[in-house]
Amino acid sequence: MSGLAAGIRLAYYDKRVCILERHTTIGGLNSFYRLGGRNYDVGLHAVTNYRPKGSRKGAMARLLRQLRLSWDDLSFAPQMGSTIAFPAVRLSFGNDVERLRSEIREKFPHQIDAFDRLLAEIVDYDDLGQLEFGRSAKQVVHSIISDPLLVEMLFCPVMFYGSAREDDMDFGQFCIIFRSIFLEGLGRPYAGVRSILKLLVKKFRSLGGELRLRTGVRSLCVRGSHVEHVVLDDGEELAARHVLSSAGWRETLSLCGQPESDQRAVGRLSFCETISTLDVPPAQVGYDQTIVFFNDSDAFRWRKPDTLCDVASGVVCSPNNFRYDRPMEEGTLRITCLANFDRWKALDEETYRLEKLRWYDRIAESAVRFVPDFRSRVVDTDMFTPTTIVRYTGRHSGAIYGSPEKRLDGTTHLDNLFICGTDQGLVGIVGSIISGIFMVNQHLLK
Repeated sequence: MSGLAAGIRLAYYDKRVCILERHTTIGGLNSFYRLGGRNYDVGLHAVTNYRPKGSRKGAMARLLRQLRLSWDDLSFAPQMGSTIAFPAVRLSFGNDVERLRSEIREKFPHQIDAFDRLLAEIVDYDDLGQLEFGRSAKQVVHSIISDPLLVEMLFCPVMFYGSAREDDMDFGQFCIIFRSIFLEGLGRPYAGVRSILKLLVKKFRSLGGELRLRTGVRSLCVRGSHVEHVVLDDGEELAARHVLSSAGWRETLSLCGQPESDQRAVGRLSFCETISTLDVPPAQVGYDQTIVFFNDSDAFRWRKPDTLCDVASGVVCSPNNFRYDRPMEEGTLRITCLANFDRWKALDEETYRLEKLRWYDRIAESAVRFVPDFRSRVVDTDMFTPTTIVRYTGRHSGAIYGSPEKRLDGTTHLDNLFICGTDQGLVGIVGSIISGIFMVNQHLLK
């Protein structure tokens, strides 16, 4: 997403741009595939930063202006409504923060004033600035909100949607993701992520950009403080004035022959995700929410599990439950939970297949404690693990949100090599697109 956006932005200014993608299709961490006659999305639960047509403020409006797209090009439908579900308390929310405020006023009445102070702090944060970005979000939020359960509930969806740091996150990252979920909202195009990707590719190619699929980068040839050329997997060399990498910080350094030595910069958090196709819409089995973020205790644990998966918490999402103008053909439920890359990687092929079956059942069993039991209506399934992520994206350890140490200015040790995407600091679909735009504006068009 970030690379496509960067390519479009550059092409608007008559720059010759070539996008290199090792995989057979586009998208990276947000892609799609077809299996058994069905289309599947990868990565997309919902697009954050949703704004209704005509909105002039927010990340979505900025994206449309910079890429010269219209709202109708994307045609997002808003969510039905979502829930944060803990054992004793549930908080529902939608695309208007007042719904969440009213829930907190009812269920945490002594915390509403504190929550309003937190909102003011979040609204005032400059997401493109670097001052105070790295403050501990947990410390900041606990200093404002005194009820530990409410703090845990607020962190659950924010961490699931963008925290690369275990048990905490940068306050800047917390503000960005909180705003994108609760102050702006969630939406989705009817055809899923493929419609966004195809739109970006069409725009890029119409401007003269070159997109090469099945074209991996073997290395970056460095001379002094400069990338001299890019070496492809087949040995071809491409010279370029600038190189912008969305491969990740550690992965980009490895291409330069400089493996990351600072273990703090190594991402450890990865996911397993199950996809269940139902013979009825999820609403027919009682699931009418867009997303449910669940956790089975008052304390929310956000760290790499010791076992293959951690089913204590997770995210249940149905792409059916958005306000489309027509129903989807089949019912779908997706469940995501934290997973351990090293343990999945250590399995032999036969054991790997068996463990996928076993953990599909365990993940579903955990989820139905918080959502209606859908298992009798399942007609097809698929599941990906951290090793799937590595196989198709090259992301080290399957770390979805990359390095805990973000490079907000996008610079590296080389004067013509920059990074964009997750490890620059903006996550999610809209965040990735904005990252590509921002890095181009900041470094390649000056």
